[in-house]
Amino acid sequence: MNRNKTLYTALLVLAMITLAMTAMAQGAAADAAAAVAEPSWAENLYNWFKEHMNYWTIILLMAIESSIVPLPSEVVVPPAAYFSLQANSNLDFWLVIVTATVGAYLGSAINYGLSMLIGRPIFYKFADSRVGHAFMLNREKLEHAEQYFQRKGSISIFFGRLLPAVRHLISIPAGLSKMNFGTFSLFTALGAGIWNVVLAGLGYLLYRVVPDDSQLFAQLEHYSHYLKIAGFALLGAAVVYIGYRVYKNKQKKKALTESNKTEKQ
Repeated sequence: MNRNKTLYTALLVLAMITLAMTAMAQGAAADAAAAVAEPSWAENLYNWFKEHMNYWTIILLMAIESSIVPLPSEVVVPPAAYFSLQANSNLDFWLVIVTATVGAYLGSAINYGLSMLIGRPIFYKFADSRVGHAFMLNREKLEHAEQYFQRKGSISIFFGRLLPAVRHLISIPAGLSKMNFGTFSLFTALGAGIWNVVLAGLGYLLYRVVPDDSQLFAQLEHYSHYLKIAGFALLGAAVVYIGYRVYKNKQKKKALTESNKTEKQ
């Protein structure tokens, strides 16, 4: 029970930090965009992608998006789906989804491998150090966290692929815990596939309501905002659920302690 409590608490703190850092980053980005009339880096990326759009660039950008670089997949899949529906397009709508999922999987697999080969030894070295102990971290706690992720990591991988600010990081704990690579691959592909279907659906919607592609990026930003709201709402619900589980575990432990005291008396 202590192990679960520690893990849930850590996840809760990490989720809250992620929410706060993302909100701060978005606020800073909004201020910068208001102060500077030049195109944003997302718009520059969109313009570059529009000029070099093919299956290989979709795979490349989605692989980067699934690595530690938070490249917005909303600038890749919806435009590709949008242009695939045009009469003279060299792209196929469904192949856009497939190649985007392949790219997302490749980026996640690279994260997994690097975390397992490089990150894990570093984390264990830190846990064995005095600094690690000062942060209440030790080898035993890391081992418990790994065992938990090995047992229940599949659902974390699946839903993590649907959460903003999490999808490009969720492969790291999987690699650190040496999660079964087949299980990791399956749930990564499923989660990434569902997310890419949602993004391609946005591209289809934009194709229906934005006949002039010169307005596509502006409308893409507008509609992507609602996707982000939904994603953060889901992330907030996850934080609340984790907090609830921490509270319930604490109450069970308290009740068990009181019961043991009563029996001894």
